[in-house]
Amino acid sequence: MPTITAFENSPDRGRGQARDMRVRWALEEAGQPYDVRLVSFAAMKAPAHLALHPFGQIPTYEDGDLALFESGAIVLHIAERHAGLLPAEPNARSRAIAWMFAALSTVEPPIVELTMALLFERDRSWHKQRLPMLQERVRIRLGELSRHISGADWLDGAFSAGDLMMVTVLRRLNTSGLLDEHPTIAAYVARGEARPAFRRAFDAQLAVFDTASRS
Repeated sequence: MPTITAFENSPDRGRGQARDMRVRWALEEAGQPYDVRLVSFAAMKAPAHLALHPFGQIPTYEDGDLALFESGAIVLHIAERHAGLLPAEPNARSRAIAWMFAALSTVEPPIVELTMALLFERDRSWHKQRLPMLQERVRIRLGELSRHISGADWLDGAFSAGDLMMVTVLRRLNTSGLLDEHPTIAAYVARGEARPAFRRAFDAQLAVFDTASRS
């Protein structure tokens, strides 16, 4: 049974934003049982964890003699070994993998930059001037994605690992108001969140925060 790592006390307060959520969701979609090892912020920078993740982050994935880091690589590994996350047809399979890369390389960077500005730069003198530029970069990506999805439930035919990665990336905007400007994208995210495997993964991550908050 694979083992993944997750925050012992997640900074997202159980909202399913930490990147172990992507791995949990993939494992749930695959019907693959897994163990979770919770790590503190101090433990993430200790030699034992750095041997698994050289940047001292989560998640990591261990299965037998294989150890992986980076959520995208882990989800791809799971998808390649279990049915349901990648199409069998070769071209469709390649397109689904392309959408995984698009989620992480094209859509997520401006969203993360905006999120970091909202969290850590509010007290800077230039925050108000910079914020509209960051929001516009996200709006451009959302508009492009909305045009692609228009009239479809998922990115390319049936649900795939590409949708899993894209939905988890877009969920970072849930409290920003930007998704409300793009009903097609908001509905797409809602479809992902309604999947039973997503709900199981979300509830598992939330349970960690609930336990930590009571201790």
